[in-house]
Amino acid sequence: QVQLVESGGGLVQAGDSLRLSCTASGLTLSGYGIAWFRQAPGKGREFVSSITWSGTPTYYDDSVAGRSTISKDNTKNTAYLQMNSLKPEDTAVYYCAARKFLVVRLNRPIEYDYWGQGTQVTVSS
Repeated sequence: QVQLVESGGGLVQAGDSLRLSCTASGLTLSGYGIAWFRQAPGKGREFVSSITWSGTPTYYDDSVAGRSTISKDNTKNTAYLQMNSLKPEDTAVYYCAARKFLVVRLNRPIEYDYWGQGTQVTVSS
């Protein structure tokens, strides 16, 4: 049984940083690419960032490019999203998703096989 569990969300102030984690069980992360999506109240789930199964390249939405870094540690079966200079518009539930042998940027949630339950990020101004 595959599980993805996100952690690291919370309530922070604008300008702060957070590192989100996505820990996988039931699959070996070395063979999977990971994407992060977010969903704000009343909005659809939107692509934030992704990393291919090999670890490179990485992709970012324009809204987070330059202040976010995605990575994965296969030895820990965990992926990360480091977010810096957080803004109130970053407030959302953040989800990680996995796809086997991901090699390109895929923006649509339907492209991914497994999902976590989400972690809330709230940025106050």
